[in-house]
Amino acid sequence: MKDHQYTELVKAMTEWDKGSPKRIQHFLKVHAFAKTIGVQEGLDEETLYILETAALVHDIGIRPALEKYGSEAGPYQEAEGPAEAEKLLRRVGGYTEAQIERICRLVGHHHTYTGIDGMDYRILVEADFLVNLYESSVKYKGILAAEKNIFETETGRYFLHAMFEDLQ
Repeated sequence: MKDHQYTELVKAMTEWDKGSPKRIQHFLKVHAFAKTIGVQEGLDEETLYILETAALVHDIGIRPALEKYGSEAGPYQEAEGPAEAEKLLRRVGGYTEAQIERICRLVGHHHTYTGIDGMDYRILVEADFLVNLYESSVKYKGILAAEKNIFETETGRYFLHAMFEDLQ
């Protein structure tokens, strides 16, 4: 991701989530894990670009979900997020139609753990899980279940074990 475009997207998402330090810090942490996992897993430049962008905007549906449904539950985020992501990506600029389509698909499915159809999707889910497991103070059994059911990349598993040493 080009530095200028990354900066503009971070600023746009920070403005979107203005007043919510938890959400701003969340998307920045998910991005850091997603980029690191993507690089370590050898993603090509295009896939990494899509992954990094999706990681920054993945929770863009929270605010409209809260406004519309009074809830930020995953299915509501997935329903409301793609349209908002598309608007933001077009405003920031620099994305092809195919890239926007894929990023919006990832935003609209990042809480759906079946039918994962690419390494960008796989890594986004793992990065979001790494951050959510910590932020939500998930207990040992929940972490074990996530390890068994979610994590497939070597790098994602590495971070999971490094963060939660009891899994050793």
